[in-house]
Amino acid sequence: MSTQTLQLTEPLIDYLHKFGLREHPIQAQLRTLTSKHPRSVMQISPEQGQFMGMLAKLINAKQCIEIGTFTGYSALSVALNLPKDGTLIACDISPEYTDLAKPYWKQAGVDQIIDLNIAPASDTLSRLITEGRENTFDMAFIDADKTGYDTYYEQCLKLIRPGGLILIDNVLWSGHVAETAGIDEDTTALKVLNIKVHQDDRVDMMILPISDGLSIIIKR
Repeated sequence: MSTQTLQLTEPLIDYLHKFGLREHPIQAQLRTLTSKHPRSVMQISPEQGQFMGMLAKLINAKQCIEIGTFTGYSALSVALNLPKDGTLIACDISPEYTDLAKPYWKQAGVDQIIDLNIAPASDTLSRLITEGRENTFDMAFIDADKTGYDTYYEQCLKLIRPGGLILIDNVLWSGHVAETAGIDEDTTALKVLNIKVHQDDRVDMMILPISDGLSIIIKR
């Protein structure tokens, strides 16, 4: 037994990927494609994708939101676990990145589930609120510009139903959130948001040290 999270070595990561998750063949193909992208660091890990998909299945999610889609691996991970009449509203500002995702979504049979919106995410979320969609979504995943996280968090709190989930990525930020000197704007935004969520009596929360840190938030 241990009182601390196990440090993952490269051999252990390989073992985890081999025996610790079941990755859809199309997911594996998309992950391989993205690994060669100049901004591949923006890709979530396969174990995080598996975890998010399982969370969607555990809460019987049907209506989901994603803020920051990149090449589509996280959207695919969640969409594969939604019912055929489910919807994942994906928000991104880059047709260049998301165009890479579309053929893989189609091959996996989830292209009709994913509703891609190429626009600033705050605009898309505001539109959903204006359309009366408050308290109707089951899960949201935030993985975009860090200085926008607080805005997205507040908008998602309006859109997610009580008992629904908000997942926030990169909240440990390669350990920089624990630093006190020389921090940049993104790190400051994450530190402030982490404190806010920790003190927010509208939610239950925890930070899971998976990949770059994932906040799991339940709306009360």
